[in-house]
Amino acid sequence: MAMVRLLQPEDAAAWRDLRLHGLAHNPQAFGASLAEEQDLPLDWFAERLGSTPVFGAADATGVMTGTVGLGFMRGEKVRHKGFLWGMYVRPEARGAGLGRALLQAAIAHATGRVEQLRLDVVADNAAALALYRRAGFSAYGTEPRALKLGEDYLDEVLMALRLPPAPAAPG
Repeated sequence: MAMVRLLQPEDAAAWRDLRLHGLAHNPQAFGASLAEEQDLPLDWFAERLGSTPVFGAADATGVMTGTVGLGFMRGEKVRHKGFLWGMYVRPEARGAGLGRALLQAAIAHATGRVEQLRLDVVADNAAALALYRRAGFSAYGTEPRALKLGEDYLDEVLMALRLPPAPAAPG
Protein backbone atom coordinates (compact mmCIF):
# COMPACT_ATOMS: atom_id res chain seq x y z
CA MET A 1 0.00 0.00 0.00
CA ALA A 2 1.13 3.54 -0.73
CA MET A 3 2.57 5.63 2.09
CA VAL A 4 0.28 8.40 3.35
CA ARG A 5 1.93 11.78 3.82
CA LEU A 6 1.10 15.43 4.33
CA LEU A 7 0.93 17.02 0.89
CA GLN A 8 2.95 20.12 0.03
CA PRO A 9 2.34 22.89 -2.53
CA GLU A 10 4.61 21.08 -5.00
CA ASP A 11 2.07 18.19 -4.98
CA ALA A 12 -0.60 20.50 -6.45
CA ALA A 13 -0.71 18.97 -9.95
CA ALA A 14 -1.12 15.38 -8.70
CA TRP A 15 -3.66 16.43 -6.06
CA ARG A 16 -5.61 18.48 -8.61
CA ASP A 17 -5.75 15.46 -10.96
CA LEU A 18 -7.06 13.21 -8.17
CA ARG A 19 -9.59 15.77 -6.95
CA LEU A 20 -10.95 16.40 -10.45
CA HIS A 21 -11.16 12.64 -11.00
CA GLY A 22 -13.24 12.32 -7.84
CA LEU A 23 -15.49 15.24 -8.75
CA ALA A 24 -16.07 13.74 -12.21
CA HIS A 25 -16.57 10.10 -11.23
CA ASN A 26 -18.11 10.36 -7.74
CA PRO A 27 -19.81 13.77 -7.66
CA GLN A 28 -22.14 12.67 -4.87
CA ALA A 29 -19.16 12.37 -2.52
CA PHE A 30 -18.31 16.08 -2.57
CA GLY A 31 -19.92 19.38 -1.67
CA ALA A 32 -17.98 20.99 -4.52
CA SER A 33 -18.55 20.30 -8.19
CA LEU A 34 -16.35 19.63 -11.20
CA ALA A 35 -17.71 22.79 -12.87
CA GLU A 36 -16.53 24.86 -9.89
CA GLU A 37 -12.99 23.48 -9.77
CA GLN A 38 -11.95 22.26 -13.24
CA ASP A 39 -10.88 25.71 -14.45
CA LEU A 40 -9.16 26.85 -11.25
CA PRO A 41 -5.47 27.57 -11.82
CA LEU A 42 -2.85 25.21 -10.46
CA ASP A 43 -1.77 27.99 -8.09
CA TRP A 44 -5.16 27.74 -6.35
CA PHE A 45 -4.49 24.09 -5.53
CA ALA A 46 -0.92 24.86 -4.42
CA GLU A 47 -2.15 27.65 -2.13
CA ARG A 48 -4.74 25.32 -0.61
CA LEU A 49 -2.05 22.73 0.12
CA GLY A 50 0.08 25.46 1.69
CA SER A 51 -2.67 26.70 3.98
CA THR A 52 -4.54 23.60 5.18
CA PRO A 53 -3.47 20.04 6.00
CA VAL A 54 -4.24 17.63 3.17
CA PHE A 55 -2.98 14.06 3.22
CA GLY A 56 -2.40 11.93 0.17
CA ALA A 57 -0.87 8.74 -1.11
CA ALA A 58 0.47 7.75 -4.50
CA ASP A 59 0.95 4.37 -6.14
CA ALA A 60 4.29 3.01 -7.32
CA THR A 61 3.96 4.92 -10.60
CA GLY A 62 3.47 8.25 -8.79
CA VAL A 63 -0.26 8.55 -9.50
CA MET A 64 -2.05 9.94 -6.46
CA THR A 65 -4.58 7.35 -5.33
CA GLY A 66 -6.17 8.83 -2.20
CA THR A 67 -6.62 12.04 -0.26
CA VAL A 68 -8.34 13.60 2.74
CA GLY A 69 -8.33 17.20 3.97
CA LEU A 70 -8.48 18.47 7.52
CA GLY A 71 -9.94 21.82 8.54
CA PHE A 72 -10.04 23.63 11.85
CA MET A 73 -12.73 25.97 13.13
CA ARG A 74 -11.39 29.40 14.10
CA GLY A 75 -14.02 31.10 16.27
CA GLU A 76 -13.46 31.27 20.01
CA LYS A 77 -16.41 29.02 20.82
CA VAL A 78 -15.80 26.45 18.08
CA ARG A 79 -12.03 26.17 17.79
CA HIS A 80 -12.12 22.90 19.73
CA LYS A 81 -13.54 21.27 16.57
CA GLY A 82 -12.07 20.15 13.29
CA PHE A 83 -13.59 18.60 10.21
CA LEU A 84 -12.63 16.15 7.49
CA TRP A 85 -13.29 17.09 3.87
CA GLY A 86 -12.52 15.85 0.39
CA MET A 87 -12.00 12.19 1.31
CA TYR A 88 -11.50 10.20 -1.88
CA VAL A 89 -9.78 6.98 -2.94
CA ARG A 90 -9.60 5.99 -6.61
CA PRO A 91 -11.80 2.94 -7.30
CA GLU A 92 -8.82 0.78 -8.31
CA ALA A 93 -7.13 1.48 -4.95
CA ARG A 94 -10.13 0.70 -2.75
CA GLY A 95 -10.27 -2.31 -0.48
CA ALA A 96 -6.57 -2.31 0.40
CA GLY A 97 -6.72 -0.19 3.57
CA LEU A 98 -5.82 3.17 2.01
CA GLY A 99 -8.99 4.88 3.28
CA ARG A 100 -8.24 3.67 6.80
CA ALA A 101 -4.62 4.87 6.53
CA LEU A 102 -5.72 8.31 5.31
CA LEU A 103 -8.20 8.61 8.19
CA GLN A 104 -5.58 7.53 10.71
CA ALA A 105 -3.16 10.18 9.43
CA ALA A 106 -5.79 12.92 9.65
CA ILE A 107 -6.92 11.82 13.11
CA ALA A 108 -3.31 11.68 14.37
CA HIS A 109 -2.66 15.18 12.97
CA ALA A 110 -5.81 16.54 14.65
CA THR A 111 -5.16 14.89 18.02
CA GLY A 112 -3.81 17.48 20.42
CA ARG A 113 -5.02 20.30 18.17
CA VAL A 114 -8.77 19.82 18.56
CA GLU A 115 -11.09 17.84 20.82
CA GLN A 116 -13.50 16.63 18.16
CA LEU A 117 -13.58 15.87 14.45
CA ARG A 118 -16.72 15.88 12.36
CA LEU A 119 -17.61 14.88 8.82
CA ASP A 120 -20.59 14.62 6.50
CA VAL A 121 -21.15 11.58 4.29
CA VAL A 122 -23.90 10.81 1.79
CA ALA A 123 -26.38 8.56 3.56
CA ASP A 124 -26.39 5.81 0.92
CA ASN A 125 -22.59 5.42 0.85
CA ALA A 126 -22.49 2.23 2.94
CA ALA A 127 -18.76 1.62 2.43
CA ALA A 128 -17.80 5.10 3.65
CA LEU A 129 -20.18 4.91 6.61
CA ALA A 130 -18.65 1.58 7.63
CA LEU A 131 -15.12 2.98 7.26
CA TYR A 132 -15.92 5.98 9.45
CA ARG A 133 -17.65 3.84 12.08
CA ARG A 134 -14.64 1.50 12.24
CA ALA A 135 -12.46 4.58 12.82
CA GLY A 136 -14.63 5.51 15.82
CA PHE A 137 -16.97 8.12 14.33
CA SER A 138 -20.58 8.10 15.53
CA ALA A 139 -23.61 9.45 13.69
CA TYR A 140 -25.35 12.30 15.47
CA GLY A 141 -27.90 13.28 12.84
CA THR A 142 -28.96 13.37 9.24
CA GLU A 143 -29.32 16.45 7.08
CA PRO A 144 -32.12 15.85 4.60
CA ARG A 145 -31.52 17.16 1.07
CA ALA A 146 -28.02 18.27 2.03
CA LEU A 147 -26.77 18.14 -1.57
CA LYS A 148 -28.52 18.65 -4.87
CA LEU A 149 -27.01 16.78 -7.80
CA GLY A 150 -28.93 17.65 -10.93
CA GLU A 151 -32.55 17.14 -9.94
CA ASP A 152 -31.73 14.61 -7.21
CA TYR A 153 -31.37 15.43 -3.52
CA LEU A 154 -28.95 13.53 -1.30
CA ASP A 155 -29.19 13.24 2.47
CA GLU A 156 -25.99 13.36 4.50
CA VAL A 157 -25.18 11.61 7.76
CA LEU A 158 -23.39 13.89 10.22
CA MET A 159 -20.69 12.09 12.20
CA ALA A 160 -18.29 13.03 14.99
CA LEU A 161 -15.27 11.57 16.75
CA ARG A 162 -14.09 12.74 20.16
CA LEU A 163 -10.32 12.86 20.31
CA PRO A 164 -8.11 12.15 23.29
CA PRO A 165 -6.51 15.17 24.95
CA ALA A 166 -3.01 16.19 23.94
CA PRO A 167 -0.35 14.17 25.73
CA ALA A 168 1.12 15.98 28.71
CA ALA A 169 4.51 17.51 28.09
CA PRO A 170 7.33 15.73 29.90
CA GLY A 171 8.52 17.68 32.80
